[in-house]
Amino acid sequence: MSQDLIRAAFEKRLNDWAKARMPALPVAWPNTKFSPPTNAVYLRAYVLPAATISRDAAGDHRQYRGLFQVNVVMPIGTGSRAAEQIAAELDDLFPVNLSIPSGALAVRVLTPVSVGQPTTGDADHTVPISLGYDVQFYPD
Repeated sequence: MSQDLIRAAFEKRLNDWAKARMPALPVAWPNTKFSPPTNAVYLRAYVLPAATISRDAAGDHRQYRGLFQVNVVMPIGTGSRAAEQIAAELDDLFPVNLSIPSGALAVRVLTPVSVGQPTTGDADHTVPISLGYDVQFYPD
């Protein structure tokens, strides 16, 4: 349940931003049908959880950490400016220490946005952008 709430927090915030952006950015979500646009930029978003840990003797506490990754997928030969602009916008959208409520959880952005090593395939160029998150959960 907690991983669902974490994913929902990031998906809602990213989706609201992507739809409101001019031009809007389509987002591909894991294990959902998606038809990539032709010759246009789009996003692929993932929550990549790390191991869940407990920091109390009773074992009730849960700490969820991981990465939220947004891949900017671009046509080959269009340069990196679009990905750099999107990375800056995501850094504003997900500032360090932002707390995103989701159900009984508060998902906290733990690290600034980082741009990873791009990869180029046969049909597209992908720039990974990620940030770290943390959730502390203490049951009632």
